[in-house]
Amino acid sequence: MRFVADAGEDERVRLAALVVEIGRFYITDRAMRRAQATIAAALASPDTPSPRMVRSYVKAVARYFTGFEREARVHLKDLDRRLGRVSQLQYNLTAERGVAAGRVEATQGVLARLRELAPP
Repeated sequence: MRFVADAGEDERVRLAALVVEIGRFYITDRAMRRAQATIAAALASPDTPSPRMVRSYVKAVARYFTGFEREARVHLKDLDRRLGRVSQLQYNLTAERGVAAGRVEATQGVLARLRELAPP
C-alpha cells in the first residue's frame, strides 16, 4: 500500500476501511493487536499517520493474515478430504442398504408363498 505523509484523503479512507475490516476479526496475536491499536489511534487523531507507521502496520497485517490464510487453507483441504471419505461411505452404505432391502423383499416373497401353501 502506497501511503505518504501528504497522501490524499482517498488513501486515508482506504486505510481506515482496512483497519475497520481487520477490527472485525478476533485477533489474539499481540503484535497484530498492537499494530491495530496504534494505527487506529493514529487515524483517530487529526494528524496523518507517518509512512513508517503505515509500512509497519501493512507489514504486520501481511504477516498475520498470510499465516492465517495458510492455516485456513490447510483446514479447508482437510475438511474436503474428510467430506470425500464421508461421501464415499454414504455411497457405499446406500448401495449396501439397497442390497439388504432387496434381500428383505425377496425373503418376504418366499415367506408369503410359504404361508399360502401351509397356513399356520
